[in-house]
Amino acid sequence: MRRTFSALVLGLLLAVQALPAHAADNGSWSVYPLASKVAARPYFSLSADPGQTITDKAVVSNKTAAPLTFRLYAADAYNTARDGGFAVRTMKERMRGVGIWARPAASRVTVPAHGKVTVPFTLKVPQGAEPGDHPGAIVALDERIDRGDGSVALGVQRAVAARVYLRVGGPTLPAISVEDVRVSHHQPLLPGLGDSTATVSYTLHNTGNVTLDPKVELRATGLFGRTLLARDLTKVPSELLPGQRVRLSEPWRGAPQLDWGEVTLTASAKDTRESAGASFLALPWLMAVLLVVVVGVGVVLVVRARRGRVRPSVPARPSRPAVPTPSRPRSSPSARP
Repeated sequence: MRRTFSALVLGLLLAVQALPAHAADNGSWSVYPLASKVAARPYFSLSADPGQTITDKAVVSNKTAAPLTFRLYAADAYNTARDGGFAVRTMKERMRGVGIWARPAASRVTVPAHGKVTVPFTLKVPQGAEPGDHPGAIVALDERIDRGDGSVALGVQRAVAARVYLRVGGPTLPAISVEDVRVSHHQPLLPGLGDSTATVSYTLHNTGNVTLDPKVELRATGLFGRTLLARDLTKVPSELLPGQRVRLSEPWRGAPQLDWGEVTLTASAKDTRESAGASFLALPWLMAVLLVVVVGVGVVLVVRARRGRVRPSVPARPSRPAVPTPSRPRSSPSARP
């Protein structure tokens, strides 16, 4: 019997492709800013002050041989927890920035086969908007649900979004922090009897109000300050959006099998730099068990020795009082014959 899940998966394809039209594209349709006579734009790069209203136009292009109808809406952007990729929120999620400030002129649009439709939109920045970057997107959502096939059917909706990079006027503060650094080791039973690896995990947090292009350096030192590892990490998001946290990890092959040291991560971007670290103890499993046993035995022996030294002495039983010996009366000299 075929099993069907009622869950709805929304696939938002957001990567800006190096196409002639500079469009976000999934092969069937694309969304991109209306190009000027000077040059095409790969995304919307907008600036406005609090209280200001600006307008622009998005183009939705249909690459199929049949008409397509799309739901158009504006959305806020965020970094995915898995790898820090650029993603946008669905219509049912709460919006705080571009998602509520921008309004397309039409909420639905039908694009003819191999045709294009230009849709104006208005973006009104409220008076109390915080200065800095507010990333988002203009989304074209195909409301048709693909039920899929096979034993498990999964409802899928597809969408394509043109990115919107909005900067609200005011003071900007680039700031980054490294948080919750952890080192987990995978050790052999004994040194030399297997490979030793480790995983360094950490959280990268944009604490400022502008989008950052972070770089992260990993450095590990052992006993006496010996350098065990020094490398620039590559699995770092190219865009860390304001206020976003991303949990990342880095494998460490050839980690020490017997050492005690520290791991330090240094994150940097334009006009900001921050470091954080964590100590680690590399100890093979069998040696760790033996060490625990030796320490446990030592503790038991010490406790017993202390108890022996402070054992209270048994108090002596009190002796009976001596019975006085009766003395014989002494004779008086006058009583003699």
